[in-house]
Amino acid sequence: MLRYDSEADRHYRVGIIPYSMRRKDREIKDFDEIVGVLEKCEVCRIAVNDGEFPYIVPLSFGLQREGEKLTLYFHSAKEGTKLELIKKNDRVSFEADCSQRLIFDEEKGNCTTEYESVVGRGRIEFIEDGEDKEKALRILMRHYRREDFPFNAAMIPQTAVLKLTVLSLSGKRHIKN
Repeated sequence: MLRYDSEADRHYRVGIIPYSMRRKDREIKDFDEIVGVLEKCEVCRIAVNDGEFPYIVPLSFGLQREGEKLTLYFHSAKEGTKLELIKKNDRVSFEADCSQRLIFDEEKGNCTTEYESVVGRGRIEFIEDGEDKEKALRILMRHYRREDFPFNAAMIPQTAVLKLTVLSLSGKRHIKN
């Protein structure tokens, strides 16, 4: 069960993004387009709180959309730094990017990068129930086009599965035509 402990949490819950994007011409405002970018990404990074500095880790992921509600799923070993930090604080940020391409303009003497990206915040929790874990793992495999992957049932109890309820997100795109 998610806890909304602060005024910021209440803002996120209703989808208000608390930051203004500097490059408005690159902002993706349409929720469907933002989800479309996430669907193209192969890795999602989560940042968890670790005292003075964030701890960030790249993970395989899957996503599930129900209307305007977005949930991300991750799997991992059952022990490690990220899991210990999540147990202490379930607030996380995430980032995923794709479509990277370096563009050189030798005539002008500069370069830029094409990309699409999504950043957001949410609350993350452990999925403990075996049936729910398997459903989440199928969502994750669907993201990699292998929804029918034959899981070894003995591995499911040995796998940590995480559910991130997205509270806010934004998208950005820089693609030259």
